[in-house]
Amino acid sequence: MATRVAEALGVLLAVAGVALLVLARRPRSASAESGPAAPDRRAFLNRAMLGSVAVFGVALTGGTIASLWPTVRPGRFGSKFVAGKLEDLHSDIDLYKRPVYNVAGHFYIVKYETTDPDNMYVRAGVVAGGLMALYQKCPHLGCRVPYCSTSQWFECPCHDARFNLAGEVRNGPAPAGMWRFPIEVRPDGYVVVDTSRRTAQPPAGTDTTGQQQMGAFCVR
Repeated sequence: MATRVAEALGVLLAVAGVALLVLARRPRSASAESGPAAPDRRAFLNRAMLGSVAVFGVALTGGTIASLWPTVRPGRFGSKFVAGKLEDLHSDIDLYKRPVYNVAGHFYIVKYETTDPDNMYVRAGVVAGGLMALYQKCPHLGCRVPYCSTSQWFECPCHDARFNLAGEVRNGPAPAGMWRFPIEVRPDGYVVVDTSRRTAQPPAGTDTTGQQQMGAFCVR
């Protein structure tokens, strides 16, 4: 969309430029009654000024419209990420006993097994293939929330907010759980996470896993 807007802006600027050039090269009247050349010069300056204002207006309007549709390149935050093969992600989580962290996408891939079609996350479209993608930012003040391998919770180093593996707030100042991103499994078995839309933030008090603290906290 942004590309089409830029192309349209270029065409409008070109048209405005041609119009200004035509006005500037408009021949003077050959009539003997036209008087001295000063009125012609004033007319030329007026036309040039109006043309410049028109070009500026077109550029300003086009730039404003283009800014409403920013271009997000594939592989950058705000786009869709191919997180990996479904089976590989499950294997990595089982092998290393921790979520899979996607640095560029700013999200964690965690296991979330459920067969309940009425589960709040299933209905929100943020569970697929037994996996869920959690946004890394703390809902309190936006700090990045690391995973603690001993407590097996996510722990914010800024103000001690803690979340279980489903990103649901367990204690601390966070007003709600971690945001999550829509996720899907393609027919070829690859997991795709859409980071353009954070959604399904569980309210405080939500606990769909019953997961308890497993060891010492990393943040004290």
